[in-house]
Amino acid sequence: MTGSGPDRAVAEAFEQQRGRLVAVAHRMLGSRADAEDAVQEAWLRLARQEPGAVDNLAGWLTTVVGRVCIDVLRSRRVRPEVSYEDRLPELVVTEEGGGAPEDDALLAESVGLALLVVLETLRPTERLAFVLHDMFAVPFADIGPIIGRSADATKMLASRARRKVQDTQRPTDGRKEQRAVVDAFLAAARSGDFEGLLRVLDPDVAWRSYTARGVLVRVGAAEVAERAQRGARAAVTARPALVNGDAGVVVWGANGRLLGVMACTVVDGRIVEVLSVSDPRRLASMNLPVRPE
Repeated sequence: MTGSGPDRAVAEAFEQQRGRLVAVAHRMLGSRADAEDAVQEAWLRLARQEPGAVDNLAGWLTTVVGRVCIDVLRSRRVRPEVSYEDRLPELVVTEEGGGAPEDDALLAESVGLALLVVLETLRPTERLAFVLHDMFAVPFADIGPIIGRSADATKMLASRARRKVQDTQRPTDGRKEQRAVVDAFLAAARSGDFEGLLRVLDPDVAWRSYTARGVLVRVGAAEVAERAQRGARAAVTARPALVNGDAGVVVWGANGRLLGVMACTVVDGRIVEVLSVSDPRRLASMNLPVRPE
């Protein structure tokens, strides 16, 4: 059925739904670009409907976007272009305290790193049930038909996903407290204060580094502290930034070349996770607003 495409009223109604649909798809797929593609696919399918064929536009679009996202997630697992271990969560880097309207908008749309990482571990149906119900208050009776499950089975999927999310360590400190901990970490690294590093690192801290050679993971306060000390010996300029709302830094070399981005997850006054990117290819794909003077 080809139809003649949606009329102006339907197009305007779609535009009113677009922001919510992109937000849903972003949390499902972990990528703003992929989310936009999923919503565009929903628009194309809407354009093929006969006028008046869709009674509940919001529900219909949510169903279409949800199913498109599940298909994308399943295809990633069957034919992964990048392994899960190598997949970098989408980073939204904004200037700390900059207050630019565009930065505020980006930050509002970003998804916390800790949550993005755990969402990647969920099965597609678990992820959809959790995202739609817990983040967007969609009733289980409406989610079930999207994934072909009963309301009770959908509720169980969301509950299982919720337990996994709650088991992760997410930031508990305010932004000011986070920054103080990260600053103390950087100062201790620069001064070679190994004990100072251990004081701000959780004993089980993990550092995931996305480098040109692949992903390197270090676990444990002593190993992370040693790595931080080695990296601090280079002549670099580090500027504070927010990475998906968490305290982080953007680093340049003495020649002004961008060297990396680092983000820290702080829980109860200690760093529990560090994520850094030094791979030039990945850095080139980021929109980094922070620049050295």
